[in-house]
Amino acid sequence: MTASKTPVAVLISGRGSNFEALHRATREQRLPAEIVLVLSNVPSAAGIERARSLGLPTAVVPSRGAGSRAAHEALVSERIERAGAEWICLAGYMRLLSAEFVAAFENRILNIHPSLLPSFPGLDVQQAALDHGVRVSGCTVHFVDAGLDSGPIVGQRSVPVRSGDDAASLAARILREEHQLYAEALRRLLVEEWRIEGRRVLFGPAHTESREAQPGQVPGDLTEPRTPH
Repeated sequence: MTASKTPVAVLISGRGSNFEALHRATREQRLPAEIVLVLSNVPSAAGIERARSLGLPTAVVPSRGAGSRAAHEALVSERIERAGAEWICLAGYMRLLSAEFVAAFENRILNIHPSLLPSFPGLDVQQAALDHGVRVSGCTVHFVDAGLDSGPIVGQRSVPVRSGDDAASLAARILREEHQLYAEALRRLLVEEWRIEGRRVLFGPAHTESREAQPGQVPGDLTEPRTPH
């Protein structure tokens, strides 16, 4: 691994299209990171086979039949540490992480969620958005805490809800934005100065006025040049 690239582990439970987007960003040198592990809790996850075909290191740590959550997370943590990963990106990882696991990787675990948090956490979010009649949906990259999709927000992209949308069509348009947002958000965290104050992620030196990553950011908000560390 090149010294200037940050080692990242990606955790998946399914097809892992966001992991592919992150991998593509590293190959295109848009993201100064290297995926050193793709790990799944589901042996049949399509994303694991895709990662193997790309030549990426993989691991399967089944959650079914693993006993306690603590026992399973201990195995996951051991694999991540053995790979030398400094950051963890969840990409459709269908496990709620314990407070102990999150604390072990404090402010180094990211998740991408297909809504404009804090609205519509959890599952089936596109249908929930349609049922509520919202005009704008989108996606959010956030730090992971012990809650459900409740950690500090790093960045968001908005997607208009069209009159003819169903859950599938809205999800497809949001997913395209997810693929761009995840790499952009991680890149900012790796190359810019940032800090967390309360529930806010602030970018820029602490002694100057900083921009906040908050709900309602437009697509270009995450790509504006900033001064690296």
